[in-house]
Amino acid sequence: MAERDDPETIGRRVQQLRGERGLTQRQLAEPAYTPAYISTLEAGRVRPSEEALRHIAERLGVAYEELVTGRPAHLATDLRLRLTGAQRALAAGEVEDAADRYTALLAEAEEHDLADVRAAALLGLGECALESGELTAARGYFERTEQALADAPLPARVPALRGRAVSHYLAGELRYAVYLLESTLDELNRGGLHDPDALLLLYASIIGPYMDMGVHARAAKAAEFALALAPQAGDPALVARMHRSVARTLLAEGRIAEADASLAKAAELYRTLQLRTELANCHWMRGYVCAQNGELERAEDELRQALKMLSAGRAALYSSQAAAELADVLHRRGKSEEAADLLNEVLSTLNSERGALHSAAAHRLLGIIAEDARDTEAAEEHYVRALSLLERAGAAGDLADLCRLLGDLLRRTGRVEAALDAYRTGLGHRTAPGTTTLGPAPAQPPL
Repeated sequence: MAERDDPETIGRRVQQLRGERGLTQRQLAEPAYTPAYISTLEAGRVRPSEEALRHIAERLGVAYEELVTGRPAHLATDLRLRLTGAQRALAAGEVEDAADRYTALLAEAEEHDLADVRAAALLGLGECALESGELTAARGYFERTEQALADAPLPARVPALRGRAVSHYLAGELRYAVYLLESTLDELNRGGLHDPDALLLLYASIIGPYMDMGVHARAAKAAEFALALAPQAGDPALVARMHRSVARTLLAEGRIAEADASLAKAAELYRTLQLRTELANCHWMRGYVCAQNGELERAEDELRQALKMLSAGRAALYSSQAAAELADVLHRRGKSEEAADLLNEVLSTLNSERGALHSAAAHRLLGIIAEDARDTEAAEEHYVRALSLLERAGAAGDLADLCRLLGDLLRRTGRVEAALDAYRTGLGHRTAPGTTTLGPAPAQPPL
């Protein structure tokens, strides 16, 4: 139950409602109270008891909650029902529809001062912006969510913290993204706040930044933890829809507490649906490890599974890295044409401001495919584009590798001085202090 308004506000509300109904103070007071008590209450000079307010609410024909908070009856539950609808839309990839729903919910939550709904709507808007690649807007929503939840326990703030970290990661700010995720993991694990959902979300989200920084051992460990924490749900979309339908029925019957409980279950399942995207990264990680070990057929299966888990409606930023890794495996298996088609599809949805790292990976591999086809001009063009993108993102390990590829190409085509320059540049990135080394790994969860 929401906290009641102050006595003066309640008094004015009682006076207004009494006047609208044409009741005298005596008619409102009887038989339990006196007209003088109602007069004092309306003047805001007394803090009425719950018993008195329930009597007055009944005489006025309004719900107790509406009398003490000014909010229409069932408003909070209605908004939570609409929240699960917005979550469903986002989980189904209907980003514009979800954003419209969250925007309307945010306005109503702020109008009626419903802090929990406001935080949920802000978080949803951040996720929508992340999905559509509006990274600056996403970061702003996640920061506002953290401010709204400043007094909440850390596990409750994790989705907003994770969202902010991912927005920095997708903008190419790898080290800061890792810092945010690792410091939050450390605080959870060392503080004994072993919330499985929060830990799963963080471990799954940190795989991508780890891989791009070249710290593959940490990426593998994070994937191991995430898969161990993964919730077991048959078909969460069907179960969530069932809970929403049940909630509507309960709400119509006036069984508010039971409707709220059903909506909470639906909301949790929609969060699980969104986690499928993060868990797809774990399959991507497995595919990467298999590819490194030369198990190309198994790598292809894992990477195709990763792409399958990413719904068609989700933003390309989430699926592009797995697609680039799959293209590499396909090329190594002799399926270069399919690999090139996949990479060009990735590039058609990204640009230098939105997915620079993933665009660079696609250009790098297209360069390798072009080299194998003896098209040195196209290969050089792809390498140079990738180099520009990586320099902007500061991905030192990838830069060093790319400089080597470009140097080898230049040397084979007789441009020795240009090749030496490329090699020197690569060595500079490879030896730059702190480019692929982080601090101590975060504390481990008790699995």
